[in-house]
Amino acid sequence: MSYNHGHEVRSYSRAFAIGIALNAAFVVIEAVYGVLAGSLALLADAGHNVSDVISLLLAWGASVLATRAATERRTYGLRKATVMASLGSSILLLVALGGITREAVGRLLDPAPVAGTTMILVAAIGVVVNSVTALLFVRGRKSDLNIRGAFLHMAADAGVSLGVVVAGAFIMVKDWLWMDPAISLGIVAVLLVGTWGLLRDSMRYAMDAVPASVDVSAVKQYLEGCEHVTRIHDLHVWPLSTTETALTVHLVVDDDRLSNDFLSSVQQHLHDRFGIEHSTIQVETCAGENHCMLDSDRCV
Repeated sequence: MSYNHGHEVRSYSRAFAIGIALNAAFVVIEAVYGVLAGSLALLADAGHNVSDVISLLLAWGASVLATRAATERRTYGLRKATVMASLGSSILLLVALGGITREAVGRLLDPAPVAGTTMILVAAIGVVVNSVTALLFVRGRKSDLNIRGAFLHMAADAGVSLGVVVAGAFIMVKDWLWMDPAISLGIVAVLLVGTWGLLRDSMRYAMDAVPASVDVSAVKQYLEGCEHVTRIHDLHVWPLSTTETALTVHLVVDDDRLSNDFLSSVQQHLHDRFGIEHSTIQVETCAGENHCMLDSDRCV
């Protein structure tokens, strides 16, 4: 018996639309001022921010695909697109952080002044734009890997832009040229922790590992403790998407007269206690000599 409890995933379409519009506008501003000020750094950063727009488009597209209805060929729909998007975002973010690190190390070895007041002012705009965009996704970053990827991208750029502003101020006052690359490297080190966690979790979800929010031992303990259940086998728990979890299990019972109320109760409990939205339960009886072919040591 399959059960899919009503589960409404918060829509971030408006947040994505606002974030993409803000960042696309900022790319144009950076490119224009980069040409006017003759700043290669601003032009390079504008190119980098294009990747942020692409990442937001990728995450938005995945969230839309996840709402598509199931088909005969894709019986779970396209929910897994959110997992692939979060994996892609983590890789893009690592590449971006690598680029920032390379540039920072180069400037640390060969210090160069920040390109005047213009660069500091544009960086300050970047702090505002990226911070506002990051705040649009702050609520969903803990419960949705796809949203966490979007949040980390924006937080990374906000941090780097803030570093440029702070470093620029120190350089103008103290003439400490090393501050700019030093702050950039510090920000990269902090963001690398979150990015690595996103990549690790995305890989686990892509490989159908049990989501960290689900305690499989507790699930087994609950199922084995249900009335009339003598034992369980072939238990599987995996992510359908970055927000939905599925479970299948075989329950061996001592009463072949159990009603659908029993199954509904178990499924409701799995949803309410463990956050498992989609559970499929097969009930088997102890009587008879025919055993389930999946009841073996190779199955959980």
